[in-house]
Amino acid sequence: MSNTLGLAPEVTTTLGALFAALIGATVLVRLIEPDPQGELRQRVWSWWIMIGIFTLAIVIDRVASTILLGLVSYLALKEYLSLIPTRRIDRFVLLWAYLALPVQFYWAHTSYYGMFIVWVPVWMFLFLPVLMALMGDTKGYLTAIGTLSWGLMMTVFGLSHTAMLLGLDPALSFSAGGAGLLLFLVIATQFNDVAQFTCGKLMGRRLFGNRGIVPSVSPKKTWEGFLGGVIATAVLAALMGPYLTDMVPLWSALAGTMIAVAGFCGDITISAVKRDLGVKDASHLIPGHGGILDRVDSLTYAAPVFFHFYFFFFFYGFAG
Repeated sequence: MSNTLGLAPEVTTTLGALFAALIGATVLVRLIEPDPQGELRQRVWSWWIMIGIFTLAIVIDRVASTILLGLVSYLALKEYLSLIPTRRIDRFVLLWAYLALPVQFYWAHTSYYGMFIVWVPVWMFLFLPVLMALMGDTKGYLTAIGTLSWGLMMTVFGLSHTAMLLGLDPALSFSAGGAGLLLFLVIATQFNDVAQFTCGKLMGRRLFGNRGIVPSVSPKKTWEGFLGGVIATAVLAALMGPYLTDMVPLWSALAGTMIAVAGFCGDITISAVKRDLGVKDASHLIPGHGGILDRVDSLTYAAPVFFHFYFFFFFYGFAG
């Protein structure tokens, strides 16, 4: 039974507990880390930003939710395109890349899986190179189309899976529905980010010495932090999965593990892009905290991985 906001009790209870935890974490971090620019404080702020955005996407109606999630994707794409080198002649092609975004989110909103799954990876992948070739300038062509296609996959196709989770709602039989699935994904992704950082700080390099995972890409990513974050996220997922979704604890833990690993992959992938380009943050949209792309880097991988895990094992019932 839903409440006056149209949300299931499981969703409203989880949101209430989540914001209470955020308030507590904010107070605690202010006590143990006085520096406003401290990493832990920035990560807690990331929680506020991300949870705030996705809470709005859950509590408003589905049309507005899709528009809001599409706006997040648009800002991520815009920041990405502002970072990469682009040719003046390709401005018309970039316009078509932007126009691909609302279409992708329309397929997600209408739950048209057949078009959703091929619009960017197939049709845009085939169309944009031809359009760019028709511009007549072959210098830098391969780099230009490669970076554009990859950016669309990450910021539009990857992030549009958040809207597709909500799009599944009419066909779901459990109380929390699509909102529960989206909440499960976002909480697990953001918790993993903080858990990996915290475990890395607490454990240092005790187990694996000075062997970082990818020191040339992200020097502070340690095996201790990574493994601690994965385990902590799996445990949290096992606890909240049966409440927010129709997954039993074991499958929820597996989903949490996949989200944690995928989130780490998204994080280091975007970090590699920024290091290659010699920038620290994708933009300064959020003062002191970078841009939207810096906040959703983990979701670019975690969202599609979780969606397809759930879609094939539970939506189609293969897990049963």
